[in-house]
Amino acid sequence: MTHSEEIIKSVCRVCHGGCGVFVHVKDGKIVKVKGDPASPMNKGWMCVKGIFSPEIANHPDRLKKPLKRKKGRGEGVWEEISWDTALGEIAEKIEKFRQESGPESIALGQGTGRHHYMHVVRFANALGTPNWYEPGLAQCFIPRITVSNLTYGGFVVGDYYGDTPPKCILFWGHNPLITGPDGELAISVKRALDTGCKAIAIDPRMTETAKKCSLWLAVRPSTDSAMALAMIHIIINESIYDKDFVENWTFGFDELKKHVEPFSPQWAEKITTVPASKIIETARTYALNKPAILEWGLGLEQNHNSLQTVRAIAILRAITGNLDIPGGDILGMNIIRSYPTLKDKLPEGAAKKRLGGETYKLLGGWRAFMPSAHIPTLFKAMRTGEPYKIRALLVFGNNTLTAVANSKEVYESLKALELLVVTDLFMTPTAAMADYVLPAAFWTEVNQVIGYPLVVENMVMAQPKLTQTGDCRQDEWIMDELAKRLNLPGSTENLESVMNYQLEPLGITFDELKKRAFVFPKHEYRKYEKHGFRTPSRKVELYSKSLERLGYGPLPTFSEPPESPVSAPDIAKDFPYILITGSRRLEFFHSEHRQIESLRKLRPDPSVEMHSEVAKKHEIKNNDWVKVSSPRGSIRMRALITDDIHPDVINVEHGWWFPEKKGPDYGVWESNANILTNNAPPYDPGFGSYQLRGLLCKVEKEEQ
Repeated sequence: MTHSEEIIKSVCRVCHGGCGVFVHVKDGKIVKVKGDPASPMNKGWMCVKGIFSPEIANHPDRLKKPLKRKKGRGEGVWEEISWDTALGEIAEKIEKFRQESGPESIALGQGTGRHHYMHVVRFANALGTPNWYEPGLAQCFIPRITVSNLTYGGFVVGDYYGDTPPKCILFWGHNPLITGPDGELAISVKRALDTGCKAIAIDPRMTETAKKCSLWLAVRPSTDSAMALAMIHIIINESIYDKDFVENWTFGFDELKKHVEPFSPQWAEKITTVPASKIIETARTYALNKPAILEWGLGLEQNHNSLQTVRAIAILRAITGNLDIPGGDILGMNIIRSYPTLKDKLPEGAAKKRLGGETYKLLGGWRAFMPSAHIPTLFKAMRTGEPYKIRALLVFGNNTLTAVANSKEVYESLKALELLVVTDLFMTPTAAMADYVLPAAFWTEVNQVIGYPLVVENMVMAQPKLTQTGDCRQDEWIMDELAKRLNLPGSTENLESVMNYQLEPLGITFDELKKRAFVFPKHEYRKYEKHGFRTPSRKVELYSKSLERLGYGPLPTFSEPPESPVSAPDIAKDFPYILITGSRRLEFFHSEHRQIESLRKLRPDPSVEMHSEVAKKHEIKNNDWVKVSSPRGSIRMRALITDDIHPDVINVEHGWWFPEKKGPDYGVWESNANILTNNAPPYDPGFGSYQLRGLLCKVEKEEQ
């Protein structure tokens, strides 16, 4: 019997990009995914991961039943159990820990920006624990959001959706042609570049995006704040700032002008290794070609000075008057309600128990955008019981052994837990350490309302559940079922009621949004002219009294990275190169998709980029296996030799493990970049960020 093929509009969430798609479903399975030309996001374009979504959804190795560990942790011996049994046993253990040690002894972890992200926060608050984390929070996105809120009173994104194209785009530590994050899609950037705008890239690598730019500044990693301060100095001293905007809509310009007097381009050249002439050219190009977009990436946040680095770059938008104008960086419309995270249900006094919250106020304190635990402090509590013992960890969609810095220490932390529960699509090295492994739903198997771009929410899209694989369940359902068994606040509300609550300002329900696929109202520019900026002064705060009151510098500063050729010359004798990690590849999403044959064929091995002079010095040829070492350990990767990189910089891909190798480790100790990284202090005083970029390393050809 032949069944007809159904074609349904949805949103691809194979990463957190947000491409509008047509999903072809036949006999209950996804068989094809094609881009939707009507989507305001991608207009028919799709990346290779999205195209191969059917291979991921229907992969024979998908987890399909709840699993319970039968032998010792990490031995890889499992028994299949029912959902009722799994949830009942997990709930019983959680309740035991809550009663004996308080809810703060239970931690929740998750991966980057997926459908269940805010529901994890909701579940943590309902459970009464202040200790939830996501690997990127202090290292990715939250510093940019928080600084934007402190400086402009809201987050900003590039205006790729209106009728006015940008005249200039400055890409700073960001490679959007590959990453396409949070609804800010690669195709939108590419189309803007195709209009002929002036494009500049500040990055240690000549990335795929930098290759489209007329100017590339190969900055020394983790010295970006020096570059930004010098650019502010040039723009002010040459009087090429937007005088009308600065006079009417900024606070603290005189203090800023005096503050940046010492930060000349010649001063910055010595620190960043970028010639002063290039810094001057960049500042002039950005300031004099309006409207301009400033694209910033997570590379700016992965250092001990993330607060002031991002602050310095945020100020550039303001003094050039590129805020909330057509073709510039626009503030959000926020057309839907914020996710109801049940923040008011967190018990009194619980926030003060948040690990790291009292120290890193912008990460875990009352001023934090999404108050969460400080990861090094949290994992130390797992291992040592200081300041109190973390006994249980529930992980939703995160391969912790590859995603968190200092993997060896992470492994010891996970081993010390009394209960580890992992929810994922496939068995991973982290899941293999768990007591219970729960099968997660793929993006075609979940319901979600998504505001795009994230945080600004200028449009909203519907992702409907289209298929079902085995006994896989949506992460939100798992948390809700646990909440019911534990009789937690909010446990009587289902996911659809939450989504309808979010959509209420638009006067539609989730069912109605599914029929429309998306809602994209016309953007309102210069909203500040009506109401001012949402800051204490109602202006852009170049001098931040809010930061000053919290005990942080009100004006941005530069600080030399703690492990660098300058600050650690003794280490640099043995580890002479500068390490950066985290470069993205179109075929993968962080540690995902290594088991997908069609994607793996395109990129079968992990690679390390090095300058041709480095390769020549160490007699390394292209595609040789090489050993990359830092003071923390060593990994092996294939050499990728190029001149499109700072001559002192070594760049390694992150997220590597080998699903084809024997468990329970699945080769996680062979090529995992986080074996090299450091989670030790000093930490950024506001966010607790630590140095993942600009560390020291060496390379050598692997012995045959």
